[in-house]
Amino acid sequence: MDSPVKRVAVITGASQGIGAGLVEAYRKLGHAVVATSRRITPSEDPDVLTVQGDIADPGTAGRVTAAAIERFGRIDTLVNNAGLYIAKPFTDYSQEEYETVIGVNLTGFFHLTQLAVRQMLRQGNGHIVQISTSLADHANSRIPAVLASLTKGGLQSATRALAIEYASRGIRSNAVALGVIRTAMNPEATESLAALHPLGRMGEVGDVVDAILFLENAPFVTGEILHVDGGQSAGH
Repeated sequence: MDSPVKRVAVITGASQGIGAGLVEAYRKLGHAVVATSRRITPSEDPDVLTVQGDIADPGTAGRVTAAAIERFGRIDTLVNNAGLYIAKPFTDYSQEEYETVIGVNLTGFFHLTQLAVRQMLRQGNGHIVQISTSLADHANSRIPAVLASLTKGGLQSATRALAIEYASRGIRSNAVALGVIRTAMNPEATESLAALHPLGRMGEVGDVVDAILFLENAPFVTGEILHVDGGQSAGH
């Protein structure tokens, strides 16, 4: 009797924070994982393949998908976790900052997702998850974040569009829209950051991982923007 095919998850921004948490969680589910980021190091786990690269470089997408298919033969889930956030007044953004944020948040998503979907179409199934921000749905006068809204709002629209385009072909597309999560970017819980959330605390990596695993195991859910934001999107 043939053993079941091992499912494969590709995770960007996988060297720390949410990405590293997702690598661990998908391995516990029994998935093989292709983990990519600019500074990721080799893994001793034979079912974790690491690929160094800048996601803003279209060539990285090609190397990641080729490595996934060569090593594991398929791509079942893609989590577009890599993202860049720069909070400053709209008129203070530089051309370099604009291009950098667009490169990571949109260009990286576009090229890698396009290649992953081509593989998923060959398989007849797949799941794509985007990491967004609750700020894309509700602007906050205390947090100037036009570039986040521009890029992550675009991802949310693309999430729904992909869900509808590929619903009849076995591919789901969902997103999680986050509040402030305690990671290397926001290492310390502060009163001001906690106060941004009606629940009165920052989110933890585990909160995000649990939400993505819910989507992973919810085959009737597609086109969903799941808010993991301590209630921000409901009001304040």
